[in-house]
Amino acid sequence: MAKYLIILSGPTGVGKTDLSIGIAKHFGAEILSCDSRQFYRELGIGVAKPTAEQMKEVKHHFIDNVSVTERYSIWQYESDATNFLNSYFKASDIAIMCGGSGLYIDAVCNGIDLMPDPDPEIRQDVINLYNEKGIEALRFELQRIDPVYYSQVDLKNPQRIMRGIEMTRQTGKPFSEFRTNTKAKRDFNTIKFLINIDRSKLYDRINRRVDIMLERGLVDEARKLMEYRNYTALHTIGYTELFDYFDGKTNLDEAVELIKRNSRRYARRQITWFHRDKEYYECAPDEASIISMISEKLN
Repeated sequence: MAKYLIILSGPTGVGKTDLSIGIAKHFGAEILSCDSRQFYRELGIGVAKPTAEQMKEVKHHFIDNVSVTERYSIWQYESDATNFLNSYFKASDIAIMCGGSGLYIDAVCNGIDLMPDPDPEIRQDVINLYNEKGIEALRFELQRIDPVYYSQVDLKNPQRIMRGIEMTRQTGKPFSEFRTNTKAKRDFNTIKFLINIDRSKLYDRINRRVDIMLERGLVDEARKLMEYRNYTALHTIGYTELFDYFDGKTNLDEAVELIKRNSRRYARRQITWFHRDKEYYECAPDEASIISMISEKLN
């Protein structure tokens, strides 16, 4: 029988976790997280991980698998996830991938060009440039050394810009020349769903989810993570705004409003990202309807 990886993607707060558990239980499948912040075991409330009870209902993978002090690259995730699937599909026919990190989903489905991990000293130099002079300095440096990648990258995303600078400095070759966009061969099929709802309802859900996170202790969690604030994993909505509050740059009400606003903006960017891939079926978080569509595809 053919093997299928079912992708359940979509913006933050749309209800992917509950949906994925119901669908996985129906098909007797296991779930791979594709949320690039749920990998980190120190993060919890602020990244909306499945609860312990939810993870007992269905076996999950790639949650709490690394520490924030470790560098876990997209290349490592692609390798780990594809190796896992190759083993998993020997005994099972369907797996569920759930998350909103589109670049990581693409890496598993289509592969990613092979590039070395950056030299730690080069990486630190680039991080220092960002910390000392801000994102404008990163943009200027990338435009200077790799104008092709500069024209393609999300200029609001410092991590992507830094990656381009790191690779160009390390190899002496523009980062854009590594990006061949050659699709990797996979031994499984994919069925991709973009879970989405009316924009105003989505924003209401996001705002309410932030309120629930606060009720569950997000402020205390962020305070305990202050010592890790300079690690990449902590450059995350929900934590950075509270770090500014702890530093006295904002009050708590302002920090909460910023978390909500930045979460809504992030959701918009996610939707834009997924719309570029025409393989996605866009649909509401209706479990019965999605199960029916998957069953039809399988048959």
